[in-house]
Amino acid sequence: MYALKNKVQLIGNLGNAPEVRNTESGKKLARFSLATNESYRNAKGEKVTDTQWHNVIAWGKVADIVEKFLVKGSEIVLEGKLINRNYTDKEGNKKYITEVEMGELVMMGGKK
Repeated sequence: MYALKNKVQLIGNLGNAPEVRNTESGKKLARFSLATNESYRNAKGEKVTDTQWHNVIAWGKVADIVEKFLVKGSEIVLEGKLINRNYTDKEGNKKYITEVEMGELVMMGGKK
């Protein structure tokens, strides 16, 4: 169980085209949002779909794959870990961000 301490698995669709850039140290970084949907029936028996949005980042070779193959709407399965960070904005307010750092990727569906 030691290896399962910080593990995330998500299946969803890209909400935007990946933003890819090289950092000052030369590492490639890709960022995108991922929508996951969960459907259930409410007390009235109506089908309700709940969409959650996740901020995803990928580094290095995984970022290369993201850049080459993924577009807005692509359906993927990813495995990664949660990363929490914070910063102070220009107005002096502390901001907190949670991201999924992608380690593995499976592309679903056909070629777009």
